[in-house]
Amino acid sequence: MCGIVASVSTRNIVPILVQGLQRLEYRGYDSCGVAVYADGLKRARSTSRVAELMEQVSTDKLESGTGIAHTRWATHGAPAVHNAHPHFSHGAGDAAHKPGKVALVHNGIIENHDELRAALQAKGYVFASQTDTEVIVHLMDSLYDGDLFEALKAATRQLHGAYAIAAFCKDEPHRVVGARAGSPLILGVGQDKTENFLASDAMALAGVTDQILYLEEGDLVDIQLGKYWVIDRDHKAVQREVKTVQAHSGAAELGPYRHYMQKEIFEQPRAIGDTLEGIEGITPELFGDEAFRVFKDIDSVLILACGTSYYSGCAAKYWLESIAGIPTQVE
Repeated sequence: MCGIVASVSTRNIVPILVQGLQRLEYRGYDSCGVAVYADGLKRARSTSRVAELMEQVSTDKLESGTGIAHTRWATHGAPAVHNAHPHFSHGAGDAAHKPGKVALVHNGIIENHDELRAALQAKGYVFASQTDTEVIVHLMDSLYDGDLFEALKAATRQLHGAYAIAAFCKDEPHRVVGARAGSPLILGVGQDKTENFLASDAMALAGVTDQILYLEEGDLVDIQLGKYWVIDRDHKAVQREVKTVQAHSGAAELGPYRHYMQKEIFEQPRAIGDTLEGIEGITPELFGDEAFRVFKDIDSVLILACGTSYYSGCAAKYWLESIAGIPTQVE
C-alpha cells in the first residue's frame, strides 16, 4: 500500500515529510522519494529504505516549505528509481527537455492510462517511466493555464480508476492540491495557521498536528499557507468536519518487537479496545441477543485480503464455519 505526505509551510518541511514516510513504512514499499520547490523542482528518489532517502536528502541539501513525498508498491513499472515517485512533467515538444513544471505523487491505479498516454505522446510529451502516475502529471501539465487546482479538476474528469493524488507546481510554489477517489487522503490543519498538510492517514502526521479532516469520496482539496478549500465530486464548495485525532508517533515504530507482524499480533487487544471505544454502546445486534438472528440470515461470507490479513481471514473462515456454521471463502 503506497503512502503520501505533502505540505505547504513557512518552515523547512523536508524533515517532516521524510519522517512521515517513516511512520508509513508499516504499509510496506519498494521505493520512496521526496520532491520540493527550491527555485524550481528538485527531488530525491531511492529503491532503498526511507532511512537511506533521508541521507540522500541531507547530502543534496533539499530544503523547502513546499513538498510532497511518497512510498511506492510497484503496480505499473518495475521497482526502479525512474519509476519511483514523485514524477515531474516536462511539457510537450521542445519543452520535454526543459526542467519540470508540475510534481506529483499518486496512490491507486489509473485504468485508462494507455489511452491517455497515447493522446499525450501525440501532443509531444515524452515519458521517462512505465508508470500510470506519470500519465497524470503530464495530463495536468497539458491542462495547466495558471491555476493548478483548475488543472486538477479538469484532469480528474478524464481519469478512470482509483487514486489519491498530491501535486504542486513551480509557478505556484506555496500551494499543494489533492484529490481522493477510491484511495484514502486526509488533510492535516496546521497548528499555528501557517501550514497545512495532506497524507494517506493521520499516522503520518503524528506529533505534527492532531487536527484532521477526512476527505470524502470524490473530494478535491487545495492547501495553502494557513488556508484550505475542499470541493466535492460535483465541484461544489463543502465544509468537512475537522476532528481531533490522537495519533502518537510511537504507534508506527517497532519498539521492542522484532518485526511488524509480531507487533500487530501483540497489539490486537488494544486495537479491538480502540475500535469498541468508538461505538455508542453494545447494541442487541452487536454481541447481543439479536446477533444470532443476524448471522442466521447470512448465506455465506467472502473475505478478500492480502499479506497477514489473508492469514487472519483464514482463521476467521475456521471460526465462522465451525462456530457460526456459515460457509466462508477466503481469496
